Amino acid sequence: MARQKSIFSCQQCGFQSPKWMGRCPDCQQWNTLVEEQPIATSGHSRALPQPGKPQKLAEVNSSEEDRLSCGIAELNRTLGGGVVPGSLILIGGDPGIGKSTLLLQAFSELAKKGTALYVTAEESTRQVKLRADRLGIKTDQLYLLAETSLEQIRQRIKELNPDFLVIDSIQTIFTSSLDSAPGSVSQVRECTGQLMIQAKGEGLPTFLVGHVTKDGAIAGPRVLEHMVDTVLYFEGDPGHPYRILRAVKNRFGSTNEIGVFEMQEQGLREVSNPSELFLAERPTQSAGSAVVASLEGSRPLLVELQALVSSSSFGTPQRTAIGIDHKRISLLIAILEKKIELSLSGQDIFLNVAGGVRLDEPAIDLAAIAALASSHLNRIINPQLVLFGEIGLTGEVRAISQPELRIKEAARLGFTQCVLPKGNMKNIEAPETIRLSGIKHASEALDIIFD
Repeated sequence: MARQKSIFSCQQCGFQSPKWMGRCPDCQQWNTLVEEQPIATSGHSRALPQPGKPQKLAEVNSSEEDRLSCGIAELNRTLGGGVVPGSLILIGGDPGIGKSTLLLQAFSELAKKGTALYVTAEESTRQVKLRADRLGIKTDQLYLLAETSLEQIRQRIKELNPDFLVIDSIQTIFTSSLDSAPGSVSQVRECTGQLMIQAKGEGLPTFLVGHVTKDGAIAGPRVLEHMVDTVLYFEGDPGHPYRILRAVKNRFGSTNEIGVFEMQEQGLREVSNPSELFLAERPTQSAGSAVVASLEGSRPLLVELQALVSSSSFGTPQRTAIGIDHKRISLLIAILEKKIELSLSGQDIFLNVAGGVRLDEPAIDLAAIAALASSHLNRIINPQLVLFGEIGLTGEVRAISQPELRIKEAARLGFTQCVLPKGNMKNIEAPETIRLSGIKHASEALDIIFD
C-alpha cells in the first residue's frame, strides 16, 4: 500500500501545508504548524438525517422558534430571550472566569423542563458534584458524564435521549476517525461538525465550552465560530467580582446585549441594576472622576471614568488605558492639546473604567475628555452631572444613538444635569428632574463643567 501523506495544520487559523514551516503564512504566528493525518472519508457520512428539498420562499414557515427560559434572566437576555431548540451555543472565557459555574446553574433550571446531560471532559463527576453542592443544586434530571470520546458521547446521548446537552470543553473531545491529538484543528472541526449535525437533526440545544488563547480569542480554527449559532464571551477582571457575558454572534437575537453577574461563594448572582453597582463606591469630591451614560444593546449603563494626569519623570510620558481602547485615548489627548490648548505633552496619563467594565462605543469620548481635563486642572466635576457624546478630530461633538434611554437612566439614579451633543436635543423627551445642556464643541463642555 502507498504511504498516506500527512499534512501540517496551523493550530491558530487552520492553514494547511504539505510541509512544515516555522511561521504560518496566513496568521503570521510562529511554531503553530502541527503534523496531522488527513481526515478519513470512508465510513463517516456527513449527510443530514433527512435530505432537504427546495422550497418556495413564500412557503417557508417564518414563525419564530419557541424559546426555553434557562432560569437566569441575564443569560436569557444575552441569548435574545432564551434557548432556541436545535441551537449550537459556544461559550468562551479565561480559565476560572466562571463558565462551568454558569452552565451548571443554568442546566439545574433547564433540568426542570426535561432531561439534561452535562458532559465533563476536563473534570471528574465527583468534582462537578462538589461544585453543585456548593451552589446548592439538587435535581434528579441532571445527568453527568465524564467522557472524552465523541463516539462514546453520541452513544450515551442515543441511550439517554436528553433534552439539553453541554460539552465542557470542545477542545478535549476527540474522534477515533482522526489520528491527530485532541484540541488540534482537525479534531475540533470534526467534533463540532458532528455535534452540529446532531443538534440540528434532533432539535437538541447544545452548549459548547471553548478555551481561549492568550489574546482572548476562542482557541482552535476560526471556522469553529462560523459553525455555531451563537458565540458568547465571558469577560471579567480577576481583581473584581463582576462578570460580563457578551454576545459577539447570535443568529437568533442581537449581538449588542450583555449580561452582568457577580461572583460569590454560592456561585454567580445576577445583577439586574448594574449602574447602581458600578457607581456605589464613586468618590464625589475627587478631581479626575466623570460619569458616562453608555449603552450596551438595549441596556443603558452608567459607569465612572477615572483619569490621573501627572508630570512625567521620564523622557517619554506614559499613556495607559484600562477598559478603553488606548488608541482612542491617544486621539482624545491630541484633541485636548490641539483644539482645547491643554498642555499634556509632558504628562503621564492613566485612564481607567471603574468596576472592570470594557467600553467600546464612541459615546464615551466626551466623558473621557472631561475626566482628563479635571485631573489636569485639578478641578472637581459636579457629582450629579453625567456626560455622553462622540468627538470628532476637529473637536466637534457628534450625536449618538438612543439619548433618551441614557437620560432616563441618569435621572432614575438621581443625576440632575446632563451634557450631551446639540444634535440629540431635537424632539427629545427628558424627565423634569434633569437639566440638559447641548453642546457643539468639546471646549463648550469644559466651560459648562467648570463654570
